Amino acid sequence: MRLFAYRERPGATSDAPPDNVLVGELDGVGDVTVPGSTSRPQSQLVPAPAVTKPGKIVCVGLNYHSHVSEGAGRQVPDRPLLFAKFANAIAADGEAIVRPPGTHALDLEVELGVVIRRRARRVDVADAMDHVGGYVVVNDVSARDWQGNKAALRDGQTGDGQWLRAKGSDTFLPVGPVFVTPDELDPRAGARLRSWRIPGSGPQAGQSQAMQDGSTADMIWPVDELISFISRHITLEQGDLIATGTPAGVGVFRDPPVFLEPGDRVRCEIEGIGAVENPIVDWQDDPRA
Repeated sequence: MRLFAYRERPGATSDAPPDNVLVGELDGVGDVTVPGSTSRPQSQLVPAPAVTKPGKIVCVGLNYHSHVSEGAGRQVPDRPLLFAKFANAIAADGEAIVRPPGTHALDLEVELGVVIRRRARRVDVADAMDHVGGYVVVNDVSARDWQGNKAALRDGQTGDGQWLRAKGSDTFLPVGPVFVTPDELDPRAGARLRSWRIPGSGPQAGQSQAMQDGSTADMIWPVDELISFISRHITLEQGDLIATGTPAGVGVFRDPPVFLEPGDRVRCEIEGIGAVENPIVDWQDDPRA
């Protein structure tokens, strides 16, 4: 099953509050069957994040062989590297990613998001997939200078020494509107992940620049192993979200590095699910203000 999360457009005839997230089923041509069995084109609906208020967002670093290899001198970790984001980081498809004051090195990371279906506490690998509700597309936006990556640092900068601000600032986790159930997608079999930067200025303005192109089959720790490992220490609840890592091609490891600037757009896409695309704005132009 493929579901589409949305809000009614302002002025639309609906009994739902304008900020209320509704869900319809996607058909084969991309129309959405909304409550009441009416089929409507996606273009008539405002996309909402398929996950809006997870109790926990657990993220995994360095979980693709290709991403480990693109960073000079890095080794495959001997266990999953975990960090967290909070619900404040979630943005919908089309909503702005806000570059906070003090950073100049925003980067993108297309990732498979795993939504937990029921409580997982100390589960075995063999039972882990019984706790998966479905999958979404996420973009793990990262401030590489705050993260402390050498290629992003200017003279005198050292980074934060930890990742909370670099990874967890407001709008740093766009989530696509499409939710697919496990019968629709097998990450072990390999789903293609891609991302693009669309410059807002310069000679290539408006032209998509391919960034990442990988497969979930390249994961070091697949979904079942991640759930088992996390749940040994952190109880996962219904609606929690796991961001499972990113493949090679991020901007910070290019020569020269490529960072997201205000006016750019960024698109992340996973085969079999869909995409999330967002504009980049400076904090002074934050549309939420």
